[in-house]
Amino acid sequence: MSASSSSGEFALIDRHFRRPSPLRHATVGIGDDCALLAPLPDEQLAISTDMLVAGRHFFEDVDPAALGHKALAVNLSDLAACGAQPLGATLAIALPAVDDAWLEAFASGLFALADAHGCELVGGDTTRGPLTLSLTVFGSVPPGSAHLRSGASAGDDIYASHAPLQGLGDARLALQLQQLARGDTPPAAAILQTLEPRMRHHLLHMTRVRLELPQPRIALGLALRGIASACADLSDGLTGDLGHIMQASGLGATLQALDGADGLLHACSPALRTLGNDVALQMALAGGDDYELVFTAPRDRRDAVAAAAARCGLCASRIGRMETEAGLRFVDLGGRQHSLAARAFDHFG
Repeated sequence: MSASSSSGEFALIDRHFRRPSPLRHATVGIGDDCALLAPLPDEQLAISTDMLVAGRHFFEDVDPAALGHKALAVNLSDLAACGAQPLGATLAIALPAVDDAWLEAFASGLFALADAHGCELVGGDTTRGPLTLSLTVFGSVPPGSAHLRSGASAGDDIYASHAPLQGLGDARLALQLQQLARGDTPPAAAILQTLEPRMRHHLLHMTRVRLELPQPRIALGLALRGIASACADLSDGLTGDLGHIMQASGLGATLQALDGADGLLHACSPALRTLGNDVALQMALAGGDDYELVFTAPRDRRDAVAAAAARCGLCASRIGRMETEAGLRFVDLGGRQHSLAARAFDHFG
């Protein structure tokens, strides 16, 4: 983002995205053709880009402050999966028209999350077009410390992170409740329509924050350095994102619905489980937009995983194990084993 004009595009940048606070990680920020970002000494840059498109990734009437938060959160989630410390970000935004009130709210949501994680906006671009947001984030990680998808070993435990009283599938439930309210027919419509309107409203109130204001697990990603063997962020559904780890590591996996105090059901929230355990498990397996971490760790690191999650105020539910046998399997509540397709959401599928 360069800024030199008193009106139009550059004035928009000055009003909403240039900040007077001193730069922490960039030696040159907004205002030149390139920003100059200084990596931490003896560390590598971790870089990731995500795009959000109106009508595809979010409803166009979503609260702009929540959209600003989520646009950055989905990118920071990738840094969390890598175990990287955020440094900075660039924002490219296409707008159908300039709406200063909308932009002010959007920027407030974005900067609130950016400040919470020490991630400064150092550049980007603006243009006219259908509402589209594209952010690139930069992080820092010591050589050899990054969590990669390829690091899992047979016998490793599989974990999913979540906050207490929240869990996998909450965002999926919130999306389907919103779709139903808009007159659409989501996959769980038959079940959701049996609920009283007051109960649907209550469930949406309980889960909407998980869809619109996901919290990137940066602290957990850092705490798992030297503990996790592989990691991915849960953006496109558990089966697909775990599938990325399986493919990169050359392994298979078995997930379990319930195994004493462990199992996928423990990673489902009480709100989701009001729909029944089978529905909760289905949404946890196939839902997207969780932005939690799915990671693996050796069996002898169970205490270290629990301690790392506790320091971050989070839960790390043990949901399965990595295996030499190819493919993804799921053991249901009745102890029956099923084969699952380890496919993630595909925009062109």
